Amino acid sequence: MAALTWWDPPWPVEQALHSSLTVVALVALGWVHRRYGLPLRVWVWALVFLGVHTIAARWMYSYVPYDEWTQALFGFRLSDVFGWHRNHFDRLVHFTYGLCLTMMLRWKPLRSLEVVLATSAAYELLEWGVAMTLAPDMVEAYNGQQGDVWDAQKDMTLALVGAVVAVVVQAIGRRRRASVVSLSESGRSPWG
Repeated sequence: MAALTWWDPPWPVEQALHSSLTVVALVALGWVHRRYGLPLRVWVWALVFLGVHTIAARWMYSYVPYDEWTQALFGFRLSDVFGWHRNHFDRLVHFTYGLCLTMMLRWKPLRSLEVVLATSAAYELLEWGVAMTLAPDMVEAYNGQQGDVWDAQKDMTLALVGAVVAVVVQAIGRRRRASVVSLSESGRSPWG
């Protein structure tokens, strides 16, 4: 899929910058897998996030044509339905980051939330540093702020919301598994 996003890219330099972290992530995952082994679920969640990020990187986050996609597929534009005046695909990427990273880690809930917030803040600082260093006149375009001075804070908040959703899903899953184990130990069927 990543190779397809490089077919006639509208902003190849910016796409390369955004995609460089994807390469770093894949190399790191490969190294960790060789050293410690990673379960399939970790790879699945990592690839879900990297897939969404790769799509966003092609269009510099701010220009992902999801309105055109929903218009072609369903006959309506998401921005019209929700009254949006900016492209929100970058918000989806940050939410997906929190969700997928927390599902990958499966640590204690508070630790997962801490890691998501810390890495989200680090990413926002890195993004700001890259933009200021490489193209000060293009900061807003590269960072995808779209005129929103609170963009970094909203991005971190959405990553946190994604992590909270994952923590809740994990808690429900643990509770259900414990209930099934309890029922099986008592000799009763979990289905009645």
